[in-house]
Amino acid sequence: MLTAFITFLLIGLGGLVTSHGAGMSVPDWPNTYGYNMFAFPISKWAGGIFYEHTHRLLASALGLLTTILAVWLWLKDLRQWMKWLGIAALLGVIVQGILGGLRVTLHMDSLGVFHATIAQLFFILVCAIALFTSRFWIELAADTKNFFVSRNLRTLVLVTTLLIFVQLIIAATMRHQHAGLAISDFPLAYGKIWPDTDPIAVASYNARRVSVTEEAPITAFQIKLQMAHRVAALAILILVAVCAWQAWHRLGGKDPLAKLAISWLALIFGQVALGAATIWTNKAADVATAHVMIGALSLVTGALWCIIGFGRSMSSLPDAQALGVFGVQTSMMANK
Repeated sequence: MLTAFITFLLIGLGGLVTSHGAGMSVPDWPNTYGYNMFAFPISKWAGGIFYEHTHRLLASALGLLTTILAVWLWLKDLRQWMKWLGIAALLGVIVQGILGGLRVTLHMDSLGVFHATIAQLFFILVCAIALFTSRFWIELAADTKNFFVSRNLRTLVLVTTLLIFVQLIIAATMRHQHAGLAISDFPLAYGKIWPDTDPIAVASYNARRVSVTEEAPITAFQIKLQMAHRVAALAILILVAVCAWQAWHRLGGKDPLAKLAISWLALIFGQVALGAATIWTNKAADVATAHVMIGALSLVTGALWCIIGFGRSMSSLPDAQALGVFGVQTSMMANK
C-alpha cells in the first residue's frame, strides 16, 4: 500500500513537472547539474529545477520500495504467481527510470508519452499487489457463496476501463505535444460543437493565439486530438454511469462492488469538472495536475473492480483449481 501511495504521488509530481514546463529544467541524467543526484544542494532547488529534481528523488524512493517489495514477495509469499508479479513490478520501475532518463538525454517529447503510459500500468500493478496481499482477497478466495458477477457486467466494466486507459494515452499525447489548450473554450470548441480544421480556420485560430494570448501555434491534428479527448470523456461518463447503475441494480447497494462502482462514477464526475476547469483557468498547474491524478485513480478503480469481479466469479466455481488461481495457499497465510 505504501508503494502504491508513493506511485500515486509520483504521478502527481510528474504532472506538475509537465504542467510547469519543467521537463528539461535539469538537462543531465542521472546526475543533476554535475552533482550526484542525492548530493545536489537544496539551495539550488529553485523554479523548474525544484519540480524536476524532487520528481527524480521520489522516483528513486519508489525504486527502493519496489525492490524491497519484490524481494519480500519472493521470500515470503507462498503463491508463485505473486513472486513473479513482484519481479514484474521491479522490471517496470527500472524501465520507467530508464525512459525518464532517456527523455532528458535524447530530448524526445514522444518518450514522455510512453513514460506517462507505463506509469499508469505500473500504478495498476502495485495496487493489484496491494489487493492480492490483503485480508480481503484471502477472504474472497475462501468464500464461494453469493459472489458471482454476471459476465455482461464484467465485460462492460472491462471495456470501460480499457477506454479510460486509451483516454489517458490521448491525454499524455496532448500534454507532451503542449496541446492541452489547442481549444481554448468549453463546452463549445471555437464557438461550435465541432470546430473547423481547414487551413484557413487553423490560421485564424493561430493568429488570435499569437496576438492575444501569446501562445504557441497549433495544428489541425492537435485540435482533432483534443476533440477526440472530449468525445472519449463523454463516452466514459455514460459508460461508468451505466456500470454503476448495473452494479447497484444487480448486486445490491450493500455489495462492495456496487459501492466501488458508485465511487468510480463520482471520480469521473470530478474528472470531467477538472477537465473543464483546466480550460477555464488557462491550464493552471494545480488544476491540470489534479486532473492527471484523478485520471489515474479512475483507471485503477476500474482495473481493481475488474480484478475483484472476475476473482469473485472464479471463486464461485466448484472447481477447486479456480481457487488455486486466487489463493488456495492463502489458508496457510491466514493461519500465519
